[in-house]
Amino acid sequence: MSRCRNRLRQRGTFTNMKNEFYRDAVIVVHGGAGNLRVEGATPEREAAYREGITRALRAGGDVLQAGHTALDAVTEAVRMMEDDPLFNAGVGASFNHDGGHELDASIMDGASGRAGAVAGVRTARNPILLARAVMERSVYVLIAGSGADAFARAVGLEIVPPEYFDTPDRLAQLRREQATESAVTTKFGTVGAVARDPGGNVAAGTSTGGMSNKQWGRIGDSPLVGAGVWADNRTCAVSTTGHGEYFIRLGIAHDVSARIRYAGASLFDAAHAAIHDELAHAGGQGGLIALDAAGNAATPFNTTGMYRGVLLANGDIHTAIHAE
Repeated sequence: MSRCRNRLRQRGTFTNMKNEFYRDAVIVVHGGAGNLRVEGATPEREAAYREGITRALRAGGDVLQAGHTALDAVTEAVRMMEDDPLFNAGVGASFNHDGGHELDASIMDGASGRAGAVAGVRTARNPILLARAVMERSVYVLIAGSGADAFARAVGLEIVPPEYFDTPDRLAQLRREQATESAVTTKFGTVGAVARDPGGNVAAGTSTGGMSNKQWGRIGDSPLVGAGVWADNRTCAVSTTGHGEYFIRLGIAHDVSARIRYAGASLFDAAHAAIHDELAHAGGQGGLIALDAAGNAATPFNTTGMYRGVLLANGDIHTAIHAE
């Protein structure tokens, strides 16, 4: 057993990891991590989150079954979650301090190393589609603000009014935080997907409505290549969720890949060290999903829960919320 696993066992977290590693996975998704036990979740609400995760997995799996690429599967799985108001991405996005929405997304192709990202989007219905358009139809990697929305119109993506993203639950969350002048959030709302196709290609995508009550155009890790997303056929695909400032400073998504490529770590050890060593020791909270070309998948987190699910090559679907 590696020194990494020994350290984790000494801290009493190894027993929570037994169901955070899968073999022969084709697509993995997450719907955000955080202190989910204090979110007032009922069994019915948790069931709804599991159903949303399952729909995204099936959508991505259908794309792969039809013979399309890992990149296509990731795009569709994330798009499904952007259209689900339960998740903080697309419709259901968090409100910023001024009562509006600023959405971010990124996508990366492990076969080519290409990536695309958008930040501060206000009117493009599906930021993940816009991020992919940046990758495939522009010479840029990251476009932000009004320019991103203008690019969405220029390439013919669906445009919606800003209030399309409103939901009563997110508005109530904003009101609670403003009433208490709280700058701390207990749930890090982001969605993401990683996938592999029969050709051994991997891809990753991440999308978020941002941090509730954020100010001054704050941008987190979700649209930043290396922090919120990474994909490389030689190593793995990664999508993260958590307190973005920590993921940015530590380059968590790329850190997983680097541990595999340069140190020869397994996917399991690389993913768990990034979360339980690097992130935790810096004081950050969150999680990630990672998948390599061989179908090994890891879903570590250091919060009380992370909405997540895995579709295996045999068609089985596993969903989870807590360390179960």
